[in-house]
Amino acid sequence: MREANGASARGIVDVEVKRSLTLGEFAHDIIAEQYRRFSKQEKKVLADKDPEHLHQMRVAIRRLRTALRIFAAAIDLPKAAGDKRLRHIARELGQLRDLDVQIATLKDDYRPRLSKSEKHLLEEGLDALHQKRRKAFSSVAKLLDHSSYHHLKTAYETWLECPSYQLQAQFPLSSILPDLLNPIVSNLLLHPGWFVSVDPLSPDNAPTLHDLRKVFKQARYQAEFFASCYGDSFKAWIEEMKTLQDSLGKFQDGQVLLDLMADTLPHKAKLPELHAIIQQEQDAALSDWETVRQKYLSSDYRYKLHRFILEPDIEF
Repeated sequence: MREANGASARGIVDVEVKRSLTLGEFAHDIIAEQYRRFSKQEKKVLADKDPEHLHQMRVAIRRLRTALRIFAAAIDLPKAAGDKRLRHIARELGQLRDLDVQIATLKDDYRPRLSKSEKHLLEEGLDALHQKRRKAFSSVAKLLDHSSYHHLKTAYETWLECPSYQLQAQFPLSSILPDLLNPIVSNLLLHPGWFVSVDPLSPDNAPTLHDLRKVFKQARYQAEFFASCYGDSFKAWIEEMKTLQDSLGKFQDGQVLLDLMADTLPHKAKLPELHAIIQQEQDAALSDWETVRQKYLSSDYRYKLHRFILEPDIEF
């Protein structure tokens, strides 16, 4: 139930990038696309028939928030369209989405592999999670019916129809691409997670890897916006980031599930089989981590990332 492959699922906008395109024009196209992606899911989310619509709405809002950060110096949005309201919506959708993923994973992936006794205990936990989900969905339904949500939509539709910009919006996109992307690469390469070894992995270091996963996600979203400006090496890096994000995510998801069941089930309940299965999958998810982190610590690879950012593929 993770993000699907393919350009449309990844949120890559196929903008024909000419040398005359300005930062403001490019920002408008990206923001318009992400707004369209999240707003069109609203009715389907409220129908609550397929969790994929909730997932797509949440991802589109994440990408929209990322776009607002990247283009903050170029755009002039009304207050009602600001990140604060988007963050609140994303948090509510995220709580519901997390429950959907947790329920599906426990029910479909892990339950068939457990003994009868552990299945019984797992069912108790699933019942409790379903109750939490009903409450979470009620909160989302109220949120999407609230006046502040409708004000946010109106603000975006008004701005997209008649956008307001700051002075930096006049920059030709082709001349400032490295300035936009270098901070993304630096933020990723300077993360302390690259110094975390999983041989053995200390529980104290798990939060650092979880944070690195979030940095990968942000870097990937930002890079995807500019994929049409670069060649195959840049696109290959985007796919590499997705793979690494998924691996770190599988590791973190296992720990979240274990903690969740510990909080949900009676204090004395034990699930040794579930613990063993999750541990195996966590180990598999990080099986090549040492190779990956040494690659990202390599001076040659770091130089390579910075180098191809300096070489956009834009028509003249």
